[in-house]
Amino acid sequence: MSATQFDLIVIGGGPGGYVAAIRAAQLGMKTAVVEREHMGGICLNWGCIPTKALLRTADIYELFHRAEEFGLKADNIGFDLDKVVKRSRKVAGRLSSGVTGLMKKNKIAVIDGEARLETGAAAPKVIVKGKDGKDTGYAAKHVILATGARARTIPSAGLEADGQHVWTYKEAMTPDAMPKSLLVIGSGAIGMEFASFYAAMGADVTVVEMVDRILPAEDEEISAFAAKVFKKRGLTLHTEAQVKGLEKSASGVKAGIALKSGKTETVSVDKVILAIGITGNVEGLGLEALGVKIDRGHVVADGYGRTGVPGLYAIGDVTGAPWLAHKASHEGVICVEAIAGKNPHPIVKENIPGCTYCHPQVASVGLTEARAKEAGRKIKVGRFPFVGNGKAIALGEDQGLIKTIFDAETGELIGAHMVGAEVTELIQGYVVGKTLETTEAELMHTIFPHPTLSEMMHESVLDAYGQVIHY
Repeated sequence: MSATQFDLIVIGGGPGGYVAAIRAAQLGMKTAVVEREHMGGICLNWGCIPTKALLRTADIYELFHRAEEFGLKADNIGFDLDKVVKRSRKVAGRLSSGVTGLMKKNKIAVIDGEARLETGAAAPKVIVKGKDGKDTGYAAKHVILATGARARTIPSAGLEADGQHVWTYKEAMTPDAMPKSLLVIGSGAIGMEFASFYAAMGADVTVVEMVDRILPAEDEEISAFAAKVFKKRGLTLHTEAQVKGLEKSASGVKAGIALKSGKTETVSVDKVILAIGITGNVEGLGLEALGVKIDRGHVVADGYGRTGVPGLYAIGDVTGAPWLAHKASHEGVICVEAIAGKNPHPIVKENIPGCTYCHPQVASVGLTEARAKEAGRKIKVGRFPFVGNGKAIALGEDQGLIKTIFDAETGELIGAHMVGAEVTELIQGYVVGKTLETTEAELMHTIFPHPTLSEMMHESVLDAYGQVIHY
């Protein structure tokens, strides 16, 4: 093959794209990745990783203020915002460099530039506009779209970021000054993580959500528990409410909030964060001319990433919800293995865990109680509170809940939902269980170490069958 011919070209170097490229290289394919910005994509550079660095700072800062509770003394507690942001960016840079190293290790060609597609022979031809503005054509037997997504805005409703008064996640991660007051529009994972960070650092935070509860993708009981803790921490939460307009000035932003009572409340804040969802990066790629089906801003693909256009596949955020890095990576592996004739299993969305790293953390997998009932399932539900766990009490983190949902007829674990300290780590136990198609019997007979937070997982299972021990 020539320098412009490959077995596989991946467009996008995020968690879906670079993982797909590595798996392809492992299977002996000559592979290239086209990336227009940074290897690692949004997740490593502007999403998953740097936000966790910020939230780690917030957690430690809050613990400083609880020093006396642990028998410690801490005076004149403060923070250096510039150093907080620099640490976050350093963490992101370190991981992005690591991905570049993985490309070299696996002999994957990295092509810097912006790609578009044109009709080719077996697969669409890839045209890359380089940093010098010149176009270069590349050919491959297979092309995978892994172009990701970006923050959604609604200009017609006046909800559009300007980088100064109204932020997306990018500006929210690199503030040059700490706002004293903040309005977060949207209460999904992104919105609540930023709300949690800024509240911990001392900002007066208001959250507005259109539907009837925050974290609307989560189980209702978990959402309600999280809301109670957020309010206790001082956040103002408006549900069934809408922001009807933003009036910007040199001193900040005035927002009109239409409340569920029918009244309109005006709030004045320093900054606004838009967290109203994301939309796929489908523009400028030439997809329409190729006949690629696009639904509500996302490429339509099957369980193996096939778009219906010969030789063209799509994975990750560009294909729609759930917009999660681990989902994109798994789809990348499935797609490549299908191309290589390995007959992989298509992704099972009910087995994809979701994690929100606010304080308290939230994590889940499988069906919520409401969805299970809507599906006509007869269920058994178990619960166990953090307040009944010795490790949680010793940590000073006794506010939380673990909830498990089983099929009443078969004992199948069909859902698990958590809120509280370190639940984003605990959830994987249930994810493994679901993947192995476990029942309550296996979980009941599993020995959980003491003293750990994981014991609550066991107790929640026992509770579903009337056998709870410690509560």
